[in-house]
Formats: sequence, C-alpha cells, structure tokens
Amino acid sequence: MKKKLPEFKDEDQEREFWSTHDSTDFVDWDRAEKAVLPKLKPSLKTVSLRLPESMIEQLKVLANKRDVPYQSLLKVFLAERIQTELARSPSLKIRH
Repeated sequence: MKKKLPEFKDEDQEREFWSTHDSTDFVDWDRAEKAVLPKLKPSLKTVSLRLPESMIEQLKVLANKRDVPYQSLLKVFLAERIQTELARSPSLKIRH
C-alpha cells in the first residue's frame, strides 16, 4: 500500500516536500496512465537560422498564396518533414 500524500498549503511547501521524498512511495507508476493535456501550449524556444535570401523569398511567396505568415509556414513544413523522417526510421523516435 502506498503512502497518502500530505496536503500542501502552497507550491513552495510541495516543492520542498518532493525535494526530500521519492514519488514511488506515493505513486504506483506501474499502473500510471499517460495523460493528454490538449489545451497546454508547447514551450517555445527562439532559434536563429541563416537561410539563403532566395529561399526566404520563395517561402514568402508560398506563404502569401496560403495567406499565412512565412514563419508559420516554415514551422508547418518542418513539422511535416520531422513526422515523415520519424515514420521512416522508428528507431529515431523520441521517448518521453
């Protein structure tokens, strides 16, 4: 039987608790299920990318035809290609 979690008055108290306790004493991770949190926004990180000007111009033309910002279209293209490559090579998939 797992231990019962204490009530925490705030996040600081909970953070302090978890810094000195092991979650396996309180949670049966073998029975845990993955949760889907669809309304969470993914963390974003700004990157600097050097591209040939001609490529940027072509991207802007494509984006204009779709009535979207070119940077958004670039993210869509990257996401699609990443999924394609991961589908081709299952061993490359990132495990969470």
